[in-house]
Amino acid sequence: MSKKYSYIGISFVILLFGIYSIPKIVNRFQDSGLVKFNKVPDFEFTNQEGKTISNKTYEGKVYVVEFFFSTCPTICPIMNKKMLILQDAFFGNPEFGIASISITPEIDTPEILKEYAKNNGITHKNWHLLTGKSDDIVYALSNKGFKLYAGKGDEEHGGFEHSGLFALVDKDGYIRSRKDEYGNPIMYYRAIEEQTFPDQIKELKEDIKLLLNE
Repeated sequence: MSKKYSYIGISFVILLFGIYSIPKIVNRFQDSGLVKFNKVPDFEFTNQEGKTISNKTYEGKVYVVEFFFSTCPTICPIMNKKMLILQDAFFGNPEFGIASISITPEIDTPEILKEYAKNNGITHKNWHLLTGKSDDIVYALSNKGFKLYAGKGDEEHGGFEHSGLFALVDKDGYIRSRKDEYGNPIMYYRAIEEQTFPDQIKELKEDIKLLLNE
């Protein structure tokens, strides 16, 4: 076989490889179309295993953030069940994670959170139940960093109040969301039904998948 035909054969193989692979590469890194908000502030907490977890732990991962407390008698059990749906949908995916940040760190020690995880079916290795040194730090992160309300509340709510919303964070640490039917960014996803509005877990699952493919 002449060198001329050999070169033609090699070129043909390269062309076929390009036709097959380039669309997949482009698709892998295409923009999801989700709106990008502010970057999550730096944080550092302790998880249910006593390990230090920070925003750097989640670098390169798509993760969902909630604020909760283990003794919450109202919306937290509902939120946990909805988060379990996400855990099951992305179980074993190393690029997915969950951050459940306690707003009562003086109560929710790592030991308490470990028991909470055991009792509530939390098994994903990237689902960290986080507790801090001061509730002031937690409130600053929730109210200012994420703009998700958390604070003191009525006794019927366990003495504390917090949002029933989930925040979605991309691999680069930015809060992301889809737009509503009118083209307005929703910013956060409803974990529980609110009056006549259903939860947005289905939409959240879809958008997690989009961000995983960015």
